[in-house]
Amino acid sequence: MINTHPNIVIIGGGAGGLELASKLGQKLGKSQRANITLIDKNRTHIWKPLLHEVATGSLDTSLDGVSYSAHAATHGFQFILGEFIKLDTNDQTISLKQHNDDNGKVLLPERTIHYDKLIIAIGSISNDFNTPGVAEHCYFLDSQQQAERFQHALLNSFTRVHQNSSGEENTKSNSLSIAIVGGGATGVELSAELIHVSGLLKHYGLSEFKSTQLRIHLIEAGPTILPALPKRISDAARRELLNLGIQVLEHTRISEANQHGFITAEGEEIAADLMLWAAGVKVADFIKNIDGLEFNRSNQVLVDPYLQAKGVEHIYVLGDASACEQSDGSFVPPRAQAAHQMASNLASNILAELNGKAKTPFKYKDHGSLVNLSRFSAVGSLMGNLTNNSMFIEGKLARLMYVSLYRMHQNAIHGPLKTMALWLCEKLMRSVRPKMKLH
Repeated sequence: MINTHPNIVIIGGGAGGLELASKLGQKLGKSQRANITLIDKNRTHIWKPLLHEVATGSLDTSLDGVSYSAHAATHGFQFILGEFIKLDTNDQTISLKQHNDDNGKVLLPERTIHYDKLIIAIGSISNDFNTPGVAEHCYFLDSQQQAERFQHALLNSFTRVHQNSSGEENTKSNSLSIAIVGGGATGVELSAELIHVSGLLKHYGLSEFKSTQLRIHLIEAGPTILPALPKRISDAARRELLNLGIQVLEHTRISEANQHGFITAEGEEIAADLMLWAAGVKVADFIKNIDGLEFNRSNQVLVDPYLQAKGVEHIYVLGDASACEQSDGSFVPPRAQAAHQMASNLASNILAELNGKAKTPFKYKDHGSLVNLSRFSAVGSLMGNLTNNSMFIEGKLARLMYVSLYRMHQNAIHGPLKTMALWLCEKLMRSVRPKMKLH
């Protein structure tokens, strides 16, 4: 039986977690039918598909970020800053790691929180497959902090090349080589965005930096970039990247990373000043320490058709952390649209259960895939599950559809009026701010 005021705890404020907290807060928290709590180790939310723009400085997190505390105050839920480390399924409690400030002083001790319903929405991270040297020498784009760290290194590199510029180009001190491992959406979109921001430098005092001084290597172990998408999309994206001067290396497996670059399985070196790893997807390894849950090879939690963790009551998993099998035997892909659909389904089922009504099993609907190649182009397919043949789109229409995905996410957490206000605010701010972050 559910308590009069059940404690519904959501771990992870990504696309799915924040949307679910917002929906339940509006429906249950404000009416005090349930206590809704969102836990995240960060104070602000950035839509994960935009992290490559944070990494290049073309998106300012102070403008596009969502403060969890402020959002919670207006949407009927509570926000707790903390990092999830343990789960006791018998006592129905979770433990949060001790939180220290920048000086190492204890800000918050390790805490224990009771739940009646727990939703795990901790997302995923890149999988380096234990490749030697990757953890030590590569940047990642799994969080806002990691994206900002790369952006600072990128800006420093642009400054170095600019101030070392002389008549002789492409010397070690007078060029910038960036190698990106992983030809999925993140790697492809980041490659194009890097070309875009390098073209902006001449407007902001770095006029000595020339496009010929930037070399980008996009490295994919498989036979094609964007392997999860239809061949026509990957072919169009490859063509656009090559036109931008990006070196696309397919069938290239990395065996090692060092301070000079990557070493391929064939023993060849790909020299790079900045190395970024965006290959593979897995849930953070610590989750395997939780007793009672079942996992696949990517550390995703196996769930039933209602997104409940198999064999465990009161625990649900959504988004990238969820291994949800579909009717054809495949699993729901780790995409933002899947997290959005799971959040909507789970919100409806929690409300139905509180009202004594039947729950609805989750069914993923593939609305197609879009890849944004910065301001140059976009490619994708629409309504992949509704027709026998997906509708291929590219150019301005595809870019418009890509931008609309972010507006749909904003609408899910803010509502239509505030989304419109945010759009107008962004337009005004970007008319007076630099087009890239320079600090």
